[in-house]
Amino acid sequence: MMKIWNKIGKPHRVLEGKTLAMIFQKPSTRTRISFEVGIYQLGGYGLYLNANDLQLRRGETIADTARVLSRYVDGIMARVFDHKDVEDLAKYASVPVINGLSDFSHPCQALADYQTILEKKGRIQGLKIVYVGDGNNVAHSLMIAGTKLGANVVVATPEGYEPDKRVIKWAEQNAAESGGSFELLHDPVKAVKDADVIYTDVWASMGQEAEAEERRKIFQPFQVNRELVKHAKPDYIFMHCLPAHRGEEVTDDVVDSPNSVVFDEAENRLHAQKAVMALVMGGIKV
Repeated sequence: MMKIWNKIGKPHRVLEGKTLAMIFQKPSTRTRISFEVGIYQLGGYGLYLNANDLQLRRGETIADTARVLSRYVDGIMARVFDHKDVEDLAKYASVPVINGLSDFSHPCQALADYQTILEKKGRIQGLKIVYVGDGNNVAHSLMIAGTKLGANVVVATPEGYEPDKRVIKWAEQNAAESGGSFELLHDPVKAVKDADVIYTDVWASMGQEAEAEERRKIFQPFQVNRELVKHAKPDYIFMHCLPAHRGEEVTDDVVDSPNSVVFDEAENRLHAQKAVMALVMGGIKV
């Protein structure tokens, strides 16, 4: 609905006068812009705070920061390195806290991803959604959300780079309840056979730069390229949370192909984030 209202120019200032504190420990393009533009379109104000703007680096605890911010703002969005920082913010804040990304999960990205899949495929339940690459935070959120929605989620990683065991168990439990499935493989060709969706992410995330060269060698067989996608369904869609390291995890002829929906996916970050803010910050009653 937020997307439709935005397209037709219908005002939807459901958070008039409200303020969102946006904490960024990591650089950002899509997360920052989607939240900052989104809160503005909802009638509120986004306060950008990078690590150097706060007293966290001078010894103030997350708990104290959360308590102080709660006296000033109506919501907090945090893009952090350590997932525990998000958990502590949520524990000690008296306002809603949104996980804008952590080393464990990227739920806001997954919301936009599944919105995009629904738009392109008309359904989520029963689709084969294949993630190829590092078993990282993006993979975790895709697994959790997809199995909850009844999708058949497959993750293909090199040995030693599998998703967290807790997330695998969670995905399996979700699948048992939803009628979906989860499978972990180490063969990318087998994984993408008859795929409806192929998804990948960078091989070395922020904070893993020292491992980048080693990871390039290990992950090379998992590159999403013209040969690999031949094993998917002809009408498969290609997805990437961006930024893409072209020539590494994906080749230009895939990311720029007619099957690619990466920019629709990026746009949907705005609409998904607006829906989250409107819901948790009091603009929509459910």
